[in-house]
Amino acid sequence: MVEQAKRTLAYLCPSCRQSVAVERSIFQLAASANELPCPCGKSSLRVEMMGDRVRLTVPCLFCGKDHSVTCSSHAFLHEKVLAFSCAASGLDCCYVGEEGPVFAALKRLEEAVDKLEAQAGEKGTFLDELVMHEVLSEIKDIAQRGGISCTCGSRNWKLQVNYSSVDLFCADCGGAMRIPAATASDIDDICCKDKLVIHGQA
Repeated sequence: MVEQAKRTLAYLCPSCRQSVAVERSIFQLAASANELPCPCGKSSLRVEMMGDRVRLTVPCLFCGKDHSVTCSSHAFLHEKVLAFSCAASGLDCCYVGEEGPVFAALKRLEEAVDKLEAQAGEKGTFLDELVMHEVLSEIKDIAQRGGISCTCGSRNWKLQVNYSSVDLFCADCGGAMRIPAATASDIDDICCKDKLVIHGQA
């Protein structure tokens, strides 16, 4: 029997503040709309597969609202890890993908939340000035070596600095790539990269 391909989905519950991670087979996700509740019963992630698109309704710890996001079914079913973020905070609120990369991303998000709570009331320009400085410095080094490109073939890109991440955009096709810049592990992560490839919009 062929083993069913699986996806791991994870988010932080806005009510109890715990990480919620569930594994579902592609068949379970495609069969019907899925509600993936937190054990506390006060929030749930909703997934609907609609042909070539997938819609997720994600409870958000940071702004307290539900975010409705869509992506292509191909990306949802095949990417190692997809991150969906809260526009208000710039922090991720949901991950979908392979178990290992999703749990690694979730661990980084938990560290960022701990840091955010420790700084309650003293919000600066960035979640962590030092981390942001180091990450931007690494991006600059990679750019000077000509290491930033897009899968569409372009080497023209733009950069947007957020509260706890940096977004790279392809100037030609509009593809985007988010680089977390909140914790020490984000510095470690970018330090080991010699190039950054933006996923173009096909």
